[in-house]
Amino acid sequence: MRAVVLLIIMFISIDLYTQDKLPIIDMHLHALPAAQNGPPPNAICAPPLEMPIHDPSRPWASAFMELLQNPTCETAIWGPASDQEVMDQTLKLLEKHNIYAMTSGSLLDAYIEKGGERIIPGLGFSFFHKGMTAEKVQMLLASGKFKVFGEVAIQYNGVSPSDSLFAPYAKIAEALDIPMGIHVGTGPPGAPYLPGVENYRAKLHSPLVVEELLMRHPKLRIYLMHAGYPMIDDLLAVLWAHPQVYVDVGVICYAIPRKAFHNYLKRIVEAGYGKRVLFGSDQMNWPGTIEVGLEAIETAPFLSPKQKRDILYNNAARFLRLSEETIAKHHTN
Repeated sequence: MRAVVLLIIMFISIDLYTQDKLPIIDMHLHALPAAQNGPPPNAICAPPLEMPIHDPSRPWASAFMELLQNPTCETAIWGPASDQEVMDQTLKLLEKHNIYAMTSGSLLDAYIEKGGERIIPGLGFSFFHKGMTAEKVQMLLASGKFKVFGEVAIQYNGVSPSDSLFAPYAKIAEALDIPMGIHVGTGPPGAPYLPGVENYRAKLHSPLVVEELLMRHPKLRIYLMHAGYPMIDDLLAVLWAHPQVYVDVGVICYAIPRKAFHNYLKRIVEAGYGKRVLFGSDQMNWPGTIEVGLEAIETAPFLSPKQKRDILYNNAARFLRLSEETIAKHHTN
């Protein structure tokens, strides 16, 4: 009897070890400076128990910076003080959890150099990047370096993805068959009151903003970063009408209360769209948020082991059209 028990324990241990080594694809990671969200070190409550309140007698920008510098929650994740530390800690977590990450940001080349195949290069874009003309984007995407056109963060410009301003860029991505990740959903709390992004609008959280884009470019592969949070009904309508659309759970997997995230994800999965959900951390300058995001998926009581694997790897592999050879390699590293 004792031998049978030991054998069972051994098989369980092997299974857990194997599960730990299974690959993960993070479809929303950033290569950004430590000062991305204000003077470092700063912290984010991940997850928070409640969202901020504000007295408008003082500027929101200063109040928000104070929250990041002096968090009052017990779940604060502190970011490192230097760019090098942010990169080193991020890449260490990718290695630890066998993660391959779609990465964009100003420090991308350094991440590629050190992270190698774990970095899937993405071309970040917004209208703040004055030199990023359609011609420049065409050249960059055609070079073969970038596997994803994203993060497309024109929500911060107050521009809809269906706006004519973005049309030339969408046409390029469709013609080159480059998948696109579009910021549709949560920015920082109080974003319209922060310097430089005053044109950010809550109405652009709605996934409905991509409809005309999709109709004009039917071969375009897109995923909605942040899953259009909190516009769940609009999201489900878009997923119904446009079966090619995927979503990622970047930032909402750690920056909103855990129950709110689980409720939102549950609505998507129960509506039948679990195979179009992609894991994304939206790690910026707080590397520890990667693990909080993974925990949010692993602890979702309504997800089966198969659904978790779909979200953590299989769906992204399908969306990116990874070859059988690449998938096999990911599973043997």
